[in-house]
Amino acid sequence: MEEMLILVDDKDNPIRSEGKLSVHQQGLLHRAFSIFIFDNKGRWLLQQRAFSKYHSAGLWTNSCCGHPRWGEATDAAAQRRLQEEMGFCTPLKKVSSFTYHAEVPGNLTEYEFDHIYVGLFEGEPDINPDEVENSRWIDVIPLLHEVELHPEKFTTWFRLIIKSFDTNEITRWEKLASR
Repeated sequence: MEEMLILVDDKDNPIRSEGKLSVHQQGLLHRAFSIFIFDNKGRWLLQQRAFSKYHSAGLWTNSCCGHPRWGEATDAAAQRRLQEEMGFCTPLKKVSSFTYHAEVPGNLTEYEFDHIYVGLFEGEPDINPDEVENSRWIDVIPLLHEVELHPEKFTTWFRLIIKSFDTNEITRWEKLASR
């Protein structure tokens, strides 16, 4: 059964639900979330999307991302998806939200009202191979350098998020995650 996404207006008020592929084909504004997990050393947990994904397959991105289901709170959806993709739970804090519109591979469009969450985790994730090909911890400076040198290895939304928020904001996220 196809996943149904929540279509929203520009203030994140729900309008109706529609199938995931159709939403991405039409470039409709929908609710989403992006999770950034840090460890006590300030490293970021990245995931490489599974090669079986219908868009952005095999690309590196933030720790986890997804869409809430109709009637599901975004906070609860973020926790659910973190467990489904990365195999662990940790307290998450919402730090921001923003809207972006971007073309993604496969002639598709991401147009998301994206809620950004942060969390702290020590250890190695137990990745779901249906969702995640690989994961790794990385310090922020080498990560930013890698994104600059090889942007094609990263998802569009990940590149947009790290360019949209300055280093001071991201440092604030790391501090919030550890509280």
